Amino acid sequence: MLCCNPGPAMESAEVESDILRRVRTLLRELDGHHPACQRDRGMLRWTLHKKIDQNPSNSPILVRILVKELERAERGDYRHYIIPLLHTLMYALIKAPCISDELCSRVYDFCKKLLTLPKPFCTIGLDYAARLKMERTTPGMLYQRMVISEQSLRSDPYPYQEKIFIFADPELLSEAICKALLTDTEAARVSQSPRACMCYVITHTVQAALGEGCDLSALRTRLQHLLLHLGALTAPLWQGMPSSEVEHWFQEVVMAVECTGSQVAADRGQHVERLQSIYSAILSSSPPGDAPLEGLQGTPLPNPNISFHLWTEDDQLWKELVLFIRPLSQSCEPDRLSQDLDNFEIQDIISDCECCEQTRFSVLSTDSGIERDLPPSAEEPFAPCSADTEQSRLHRKGGIKKKPSPLESVAFLQTGCNGPGTKPAAKVQRRVGIPTEPTAPLLRLHTARIVLLGDDRILGRLAQAYHSLRKRETRRVFLTPRLNLQFYYVPVTGQPGTPAAANPSATSPEELCEVAAYLGRADPWYESNINTLCHMIPKLATMPSSPSKHLMTDLFITDVIAYYVRMGAQPVCFQVYAVKVFFSSSAQEPAEDVFLTELCAQVQDSISSREVNPTKKKTTLDGPGIDLTVTYRKVVVSDRAKEVSLSLRSTGLSMKAIPANTAEDLACLNVNITEVVRINNLSGRSFSTVANKLKTCNIKIRSTEQRPFTLCLDKDSRRTYRSVVSLEVSPCLEPSYCLQKSRTMKFSLQEAEDVGLVKYMPKSLLLPINTFAGVIQ
Repeated sequence: MLCCNPGPAMESAEVESDILRRVRTLLRELDGHHPACQRDRGMLRWTLHKKIDQNPSNSPILVRILVKELERAERGDYRHYIIPLLHTLMYALIKAPCISDELCSRVYDFCKKLLTLPKPFCTIGLDYAARLKMERTTPGMLYQRMVISEQSLRSDPYPYQEKIFIFADPELLSEAICKALLTDTEAARVSQSPRACMCYVITHTVQAALGEGCDLSALRTRLQHLLLHLGALTAPLWQGMPSSEVEHWFQEVVMAVECTGSQVAADRGQHVERLQSIYSAILSSSPPGDAPLEGLQGTPLPNPNISFHLWTEDDQLWKELVLFIRPLSQSCEPDRLSQDLDNFEIQDIISDCECCEQTRFSVLSTDSGIERDLPPSAEEPFAPCSADTEQSRLHRKGGIKKKPSPLESVAFLQTGCNGPGTKPAAKVQRRVGIPTEPTAPLLRLHTARIVLLGDDRILGRLAQAYHSLRKRETRRVFLTPRLNLQFYYVPVTGQPGTPAAANPSATSPEELCEVAAYLGRADPWYESNINTLCHMIPKLATMPSSPSKHLMTDLFITDVIAYYVRMGAQPVCFQVYAVKVFFSSSAQEPAEDVFLTELCAQVQDSISSREVNPTKKKTTLDGPGIDLTVTYRKVVVSDRAKEVSLSLRSTGLSMKAIPANTAEDLACLNVNITEVVRINNLSGRSFSTVANKLKTCNIKIRSTEQRPFTLCLDKDSRRTYRSVVSLEVSPCLEPSYCLQKSRTMKFSLQEAEDVGLVKYMPKSLLLPINTFAGVIQ
């Protein structure tokens, strides 16, 4: 009697059915139908990709299912499915060992259809269409570039580097959470060596091009033999060692891929032939094997380079970015490293002083102003020309040789502002008769991805640090032309015992995570994958030590953050607001600060009106609170600003910059003033409070009787101002715009609208936080 074993077709049908069920469950979660087990909420995407990682040969099945679901979503007008499905598809395609050109072509055609849709669909579709076009011509290119940049592997054809900086405030998160995150990131960083990542690039790129014709087991064995022969697993990578054979083949593969990708009319067949020759050369010294080919096998996608930082210093973010761009004394002591950074800051101040001194004082010059009178050793400002040309033209030579002022680098400052409304820089007008030598622009070879862990209070600190960084770059440009800066936000609620408690009016996690709630409403995929970490990370951090706990933390948290950083490229720009605070004491200088989410003011009950103004008699008609004069700029239907002034009595007020829904404008403050109203009744006079609500961007509040009140910014009790009698709030201006504007005003008799270079510069300082889709209307 014969036994009927299920054939490959039946097994494939079962696998396809299981993957389809997982994808449909993922879509139901986007509709608000959360899984029955709340523990699985936010883990559906992760478990789906992990299942494919366990059996990489099923990658084409997943890609085919996702393409069908995308086409079904387009026909049925389920637009909120498109971006999550597309991100899931692209992540699977990057990690897949080999995808047929026919399947890539279907995905490419779908991405081109998205160009007819509004933002953000057309933006994401254009980005992915460009990537897929390269991937079809040079298979494995997306994986290769991702690993090279994330691991900072040295490669001349593709010299880009990336690094993830995770910042957490130790006063907002519990010690257990900080320790768990530090342990996980350190374990992820030391678990892989640079040469092992080179082997990953070689094996994945070769298999993506050759497909099933690649004997991946033999290739891995040969590369592993080379690593063990040189002791590469224990030796440092770039410390005077001779170039190993693994590095040689890595450079050959990278050169082959980048050369093909840079060609206008690249031929996939020629690219495959070139990688075939490299593959044969690597295995040429290996004994031939008789084992049959095992089919497609997966190559791990290594975790990106992640560093964890406890945010204890105000300028810590700037210091880490400087060290990333230009490592000062890589092998020196920590004290020496801090001294180098201090020297860099001192040079910044000296540069400013020298620029000011040269602007203030005139310098006597003995230069005739003619080039031919210069000594032979003088520096030539432009390329040499022929003798006839030199004799026929006379050029002026500046008598004063100054260091470049900040205004000369203003083009760099514009590109450092990520946000909408940025226009291309205007061409700088040069003096007539002086030829210009084209200078090679600085390339942004470094990308710093800043991940903030915490609630709204750490975002308030980020707004402060970002504003300080932009001011520093305005004085002396260093990071802007060299660094691409990206911000990400993972909400994490602290434990009740954290030192920095919020103000009493905002103690619930919902009130402390208003930015995360807004991003979740704007982007459902952010809500599903990132907002779920808000409560999951504290639970995992406080779990008792067990093998299951290490499995969850080492895989889940690190993988989700890596997925967010890799696929989240659409920014949501939040307006940063500037506040100027005036105090009751005339001896105390006014303070200037910025906030991102909220400003809250409360009356100080410790000082009575009689103590402030002894001549005023205290009567029962005053009631609770203080008298305020509020002046704000009201925007009417015609979009014209109208100044409105009102006087009222209030016990407190709040200004919220985060709207309650995505339909409202982000660049507008929702002001809620608790107004005291007097009520006359039969029993006498009494008082009640009503909410006086208004919307504005510019507002001034002054205590008419000089009674002080307390001010708290971004719900952080550490950022509290006391004895405040007046404040002014307005959108924070981009520092480079202010510098150029002030310079322009010196040459104009009256304040006019922006002219010249100023009108091409971003005016407001916006803080961009990356999500998967941006804002979906």
